[in-house]
Amino acid sequence: MEAVTGTVLVGRSFEPVRGRVVIEDGRIEAIDEVETESTDIVLPSFVNAHTHLGDSVAKEAAVGLSLEDAVAPPDSLKHRQLAAADHDDLVSAMRRTLRFMQRTGTVSCLDFRESGVAGARALREAARPTDVGPFVFGSGDPSVLDIADGYGASGANDDDFDEERAACERRGVPFAIHAGEPDATDIHPALDLEPDLLVHMVHAEPEHLERVASQSVPVAVCPRANTVLDVGRPPIRDLVDQTTVALGTDNVMLNPPSMFREMAYTAKRFDVTAREVLRMATTAGAEIAGLDCGVIAPGRRAKITVLDGNSDNLADSVDPARAVVRRATALDVDRVLG
Repeated sequence: MEAVTGTVLVGRSFEPVRGRVVIEDGRIEAIDEVETESTDIVLPSFVNAHTHLGDSVAKEAAVGLSLEDAVAPPDSLKHRQLAAADHDDLVSAMRRTLRFMQRTGTVSCLDFRESGVAGARALREAARPTDVGPFVFGSGDPSVLDIADGYGASGANDDDFDEERAACERRGVPFAIHAGEPDATDIHPALDLEPDLLVHMVHAEPEHLERVASQSVPVAVCPRANTVLDVGRPPIRDLVDQTTVALGTDNVMLNPPSMFREMAYTAKRFDVTAREVLRMATTAGAEIAGLDCGVIAPGRRAKITVLDGNSDNLADSVDPARAVVRRATALDVDRVLG
């Protein structure tokens, strides 16, 4: 049995409780309100709701390019770099990124893995010695679902994904698709596929939001990547009002997969509260992937990040949840459990 003490951000509301989290056999046994001298801040570890970890082989390579030139399949810089990457170099680069994510409080990511079966296998290999468990959205032929956890489609304007969607339905695994990143033309076709997750939705309009709500489709937003690629600003407030919204960091070649940076950027530039952003970075991604984490509550997996609340950066913060979202950095991480 283990106890973690400090200010614990409890449940979906992240209510600050001074006390301890009791852990047994990797699960949260209890949350006790007790006196403690600990200044630590205890929060659920992050679930990054959208990544492209293969991009780790070409960090910063696409900065300054348009969306089409940077990442659009099949001939963008990203896809040329991936095609040229040696297997061992790719695995090593992805493993380094996973280690960075682990040190900065992320326990899982929902990754769109390019390169079909070989790509999914490479990510499994990269993750094996780390404590980050990627949820792999595979690509290419539906046979990738023998290895992947679901299917990740590039966009409804790129191809006909009816076969892949049907394969996911037969296997009972999620189908995710990019939509509304360059413009709105692929949003209705994406929704026609009845996806389990939409990614980006930068150009979502009221008619799309109405369908998202009626179909109960969660959305992963990636505001920093949208800014770098100059495609616009997702209507995050409107999306949060309609459905479950999770936060992702998108292409590793454009931005480091730091949920601290993504949270701070989102909280300061969009009309959302700190607790809404923290929920987007933890609970929402876990729920979308069916992971038993993302919230500190009895019975849940003890996937917990502990911050040094007495660090030079966090000391004297009057609102711990707001400080986590708007102020905390990787330097404030004391340890990551689970």
